[in-house]
Amino acid sequence: MGTFYTSCRVENVVNRSQSAIIRRLLVDSESEYSWIPTATLERIGVSSEKKVVPVVIGMGQQISRCVAFVIVRPDKFFPVDEVVFPQ
Repeated sequence: MGTFYTSCRVENVVNRSQSAIIRRLLVDSESEYSWIPTATLERIGVSSEKKVVPVVIGMGQQISRCVAFVIVRPDKFFPVDEVVFPQ
């Protein structure tokens, strides 16, 4: 499927009234995690669930990042997704 851009609402799993609109989110069908700006996650009260996990980025380099859970609403669907705190 590849990559494409979309907009979506990102919601705090614990308190759905805390949310943010992402107007241009890059979707990569081969990515294991979603990358949402740290400032956005903090603004909606999302905190790290997994302290540090290894993540392989596009160039094949392995890095470590904190991961959390959010609800992603690209349309009428609303899956829970693991997101990376980019730092």
